[in-house]
Amino acid sequence: MTPEHLMRARYAAFAQGLASFVMETTSPAGAAFETDASAWQRSIQAFSDQTRFVGLEVLAVSEAGAEGQVEFRATLDQGGRDASFTERSRFVRVDGRWLYDSGTIL
Repeated sequence: MTPEHLMRARYAAFAQGLASFVMETTSPAGAAFETDASAWQRSIQAFSDQTRFVGLEVLAVSEAGAEGQVEFRATLDQGGRDASFTERSRFVRVDGRWLYDSGTIL
């Protein structure tokens, strides 16, 4: 799986409320990782439940060694309010597996 494929899979997991997949594909060394798994799972589930996932557009992809970046635009709706954003996500390869490390909102 490439960083782009993982990013797309994570978007789908958020859309379907699959918190365990989101958590399992997050680097424990990354900024997005939370040590309280129960609270983290509830937070992901609440976000998924309150959000309508309208679309995803990949804008740029780069990969060099054990690091990758994916810039994307997620179109979201939360209770009739536009919650869309553009992010540059950083992925790291750990033991041959890509994991989400962090993201910067653009």
